[in-house]
Amino acid sequence: MKIAITSEGQTLDSAVDPRFGRCGYFLIIDTDTDKVEALQNPGAQQTGGAGIQAGQLMASRGVEVVLTGNMGPNAFQVIQSAGIKVVTGVSGKISEALQAYKDGKLLPAENPSVGSKFGVS
Repeated sequence: MKIAITSEGQTLDSAVDPRFGRCGYFLIIDTDTDKVEALQNPGAQQTGGAGIQAGQLMASRGVEVVLTGNMGPNAFQVIQSAGIKVVTGVSGKISEALQAYKDGKLLPAENPSVGSKFGVS
């Protein structure tokens, strides 16, 4: 299974980024092989549509679950349409968030956690 986690850095020791569409990086972890891929978020500095673009990126990478602090309505719709599960309210280190999900301590969200334009500087 491929799990994407919004990250402030490029390693498992990095902190979970509370933003989805404007996070610094996505860490994509393949739980079958333990391979970790760090992707710089191409939409982090966009003026609009960052969440939608991030959602499309997750779908194109075959991600099955996204762990993040928050996700707005547009990104949430794209992610749900792609059949990807979303877990919001995630914080702390990437490695700890990943383990909490594997242990069944984090459950999928049913709705966006913030309104549109969250995370815009």
